Amino acid sequence: MSYWLVSLPWLDNADRTWTLLQNKVWYENQFAQNYRFKLPNLKVGTLDSLMVLSDDLVKVNGAVEAVVNKIRRQLFDMQASGNSGDREEVTVEGLPPDEFLERFTWNEAKYPPRRPLKETVNTITETVQKLEDDLKTRMSEYNQLKGQMGALMRKQGGNLAVRDLGEFVKKQDVVSTENLTTVFAVVSKYSKAEWLKCYETLVEYVVPRSAKQVAEDNEYAVFRVFLFRRVVDQFKHEARQRGYQVRDYEFSEERQNSQDQSSQALKHDAEEKRSQLEQWSSTAYGEAFSAWIHICAIRLFTESILRYGVPPEFLTALVKPNAKTTTKLRKLLASMFASESAKEFFDGDAGANAAVAGAETEMHPYVSFTISIET
Repeated sequence: MSYWLVSLPWLDNADRTWTLLQNKVWYENQFAQNYRFKLPNLKVGTLDSLMVLSDDLVKVNGAVEAVVNKIRRQLFDMQASGNSGDREEVTVEGLPPDEFLERFTWNEAKYPPRRPLKETVNTITETVQKLEDDLKTRMSEYNQLKGQMGALMRKQGGNLAVRDLGEFVKKQDVVSTENLTTVFAVVSKYSKAEWLKCYETLVEYVVPRSAKQVAEDNEYAVFRVFLFRRVVDQFKHEARQRGYQVRDYEFSEERQNSQDQSSQALKHDAEEKRSQLEQWSSTAYGEAFSAWIHICAIRLFTESILRYGVPPEFLTALVKPNAKTTTKLRKLLASMFASESAKEFFDGDAGANAAVAGAETEMHPYVSFTISIET
């Protein structure tokens, strides 16, 4: 969603300029919806300071806008990965971003208007930089837990040749004495009948009829077998020769309970961290977006003073153009607000959307730059 933030030279006074803008742009042609963008009586400073600030603001504006969009994307990522998976719209001071922009009022308590503009820009930059640093830290903490969860899911989601047997083996499946032990053999599900015929004869001292299937997936089945400890290595060798894998696994009820608890704790911590990051992102987005629009307002004021001089005799407005009529709208605004010397250039098709080579922004006979809100 795109808007034009503009300042227009007065045609007699601010009210008459606004009335003409509304009549020509909206009522007669419906080229765009217009909103008053009110600025306080900001401190002008010197011409040199304004020129330096003008150059800085282009970079600051881009950096702050990038942080706003980064936080927004992070918020939607957290919402998408949540339990409900529903995406809630972001808000700024309780309003949708476009509505906040259309109703914008300068926050005089947070950014005193009579403070030097450079100081206000530095304050906003520091605030947004801190938000970006916080975002990086919180994302790092969450991604670390997410990585641990991913490793756990892979361990639990692999086939039985690699999967943790603790998910399937119960206490009653295991025998462990001075002489007897339990081994677990991974067998292709298509070789189960062959396995059951031969496992007792692979080596001596295998307990007859001790094979029991404890798990099965699409590829493999896992059988427990009782045998004497002294033949375990030989049993593994003979099984491997026939294409069976004997998994090393020693059952421990205490360890199993600890692993279950650790798994549940990890899942809980990851979900809690995700929820915290979602809530923080929602709050941080509103703060960053508001800071960005204040930067845009300072930029608009600075460019207007440099363009029109002092005292400030210009109308600041927010224009929401109809995407199909932007060229016509530019030509109309140029015809209304260009000086006599500039009309010949700006009345043409090229002038309706002109840019100077190497310039950071479009050039028009009035101050204008675009604000794009991600949707």
